[in-house]
Amino acid sequence: MSLRTWSIGQALAVAAVAAVLAPACNPVVHRFDRTTVAASLSKGNEAALVIGEFPLMKVTDGDTIRVAGLDASMRLLGLDTEETFKRKSEYMEFDKGWERYLAEAQAKTSSPVKIPTPLGEEAKHFAEAFFKDVRTVRLERDHPKEIRDFYNRYLAYVFVEKDGKTYNYNVECVRAGMSPYFSKYGYSRRFHKDFVAAQEEARAAKRGIWDPTKQHYTDYDRRLEWWNRRGDFIQAFEIEAADHNNWIVLTHWDALDRLQGKVGREVVILGAIGDIRETAGPTKVLLSRRRTGSLPLIFFDKDVLARSGALEAKGEFVRAHGVITKYYNKYKKQDELQIVVTLPGQIQRELKPPASSEAKDTVPPDMPEATQPEEQVPTDTLNTDAADASDANADARVIEAAEREGRNDSPAPPGAAH
Repeated sequence: MSLRTWSIGQALAVAAVAAVLAPACNPVVHRFDRTTVAASLSKGNEAALVIGEFPLMKVTDGDTIRVAGLDASMRLLGLDTEETFKRKSEYMEFDKGWERYLAEAQAKTSSPVKIPTPLGEEAKHFAEAFFKDVRTVRLERDHPKEIRDFYNRYLAYVFVEKDGKTYNYNVECVRAGMSPYFSKYGYSRRFHKDFVAAQEEARAAKRGIWDPTKQHYTDYDRRLEWWNRRGDFIQAFEIEAADHNNWIVLTHWDALDRLQGKVGREVVILGAIGDIRETAGPTKVLLSRRRTGSLPLIFFDKDVLARSGALEAKGEFVRAHGVITKYYNKYKKQDELQIVVTLPGQIQRELKPPASSEAKDTVPPDMPEATQPEEQVPTDTLNTDAADASDANADARVIEAAEREGRNDSPAPPGAAH
């Protein structure tokens, strides 16, 4: 496609095509909510991987579909298709010319761009064709403990029955070249080999994003290197965590319950730094869990904060080591968990050799010998009122914004835990 072929008129025509896929009949819709989640999890790991079967209602774009019965939207695992054109201003920017459009967008950020492209429109058309005449889809998880992401969206693979065969849409989308294998929040535990093979096939055949003649992002090698580095970091932690019952992935649905059971003990946590709140008192480095709930790492010493690398690690996954303590947040009127960071080595941004020990509660080798929390930092000194007041106001603003939006299908911020 030439620079000017995909004109604003064509873009508007494409945008006018309805993507609603209504079932031929009116099926009974069973609401899937927290009660249903709890019931499925109680059946064991294999059953817990299946979310259920749902009527397909709409294809929004290459990596977004709507189904009836869920109490939240979805994020399709392993996918990150390019954006579609939604506003007149986007068409006008694009109509300046592809190279200028891409260059101007990239000049505004040091991160890889997320802008509407003709390939994003092509991915939407692929999805519409893939799901044509499909009435029901089966949704499954990647891990029984990974249920929702930072924005409360269900994390899902989408399976359909076509021509007597079962297809995993997530993998087929990558095979068609509509998306790279998106490993930014971790590799697929169930279908990693399938995703890798699908991407290699698409790349070799120069399909979609791998076709140099089409208009799409041009930095996928850079993106993949970045995402896979994170995928390696997450995978290494999960492998080591299997042998240590005090190693906890913060995004697991039972993470808070496990942390409650570890109060006063050393833990090692995998989480992404989502926000940093500096006050006149301590600094709170928040490990993302949900949009309105995070685990705070408390820094009383500014020098320790600077040397820990936490300030530079915003948006990244880290390993945080320390003693879990509990304090009463008088602004939120509830007990909350936290970790007080007194040594820079309690934050790790790079992989280190695993500790060699038969003990299940082994502390990584760079941690100081475990002490009672009151010896490390007296409980009555853990007064974080200044930061709590800031948190209360910030959380109120987030909740208000979420309610105002009335949806939770925004893309997750860089490094947000899923």
